[in-house]
Amino acid sequence: MKYKSFEHMNCSVAQALTILGERWTLLIMRDALFGARRFVQFERSLGIARNILTTRLNMLVEEGLLEKRTAAETQHPEYVPTQAGRDLEPVLLAITHWGDKYRPHPDGPRLTFVDKERGVPILPMHAVTEDGRSLAPGELSAVLGPGGDPPLTPRAD
Repeated sequence: MKYKSFEHMNCSVAQALTILGERWTLLIMRDALFGARRFVQFERSLGIARNILTTRLNMLVEEGLLEKRTAAETQHPEYVPTQAGRDLEPVLLAITHWGDKYRPHPDGPRLTFVDKERGVPILPMHAVTEDGRSLAPGELSAVLGPGGDPPLTPRAD
């Protein structure tokens, strides 16, 4: 199915969805952030058709989320997350936490994310003020920034 482009919309969410909105994209990035590097690793993990995986990996390279390299020891291509790709980690964590809350597995969380250094679980993703105070849903608002258009002005409740 061909989706409508959001490239004309002056909206950060719409611009991100131009790259991230296809359903395989975040799953490929999840696997890349978990350490998958080779085509066959992505293919086995996702059960995705080779032609679709090829197209998605090429798009992620073109968009700067993955870098395609040749592995020195095997001469096989590898896909390594760039800084832009690594910056998706909090997005994937937030989606995972949302999924655990609203689409839970009956036996409990599918994954527990922990601080590598201390081995303790992290808190669910949430908004935090500059001074470290946690904000609950509904306790934040958005104001128009210098790159925004007046029609995007969030409504005040």
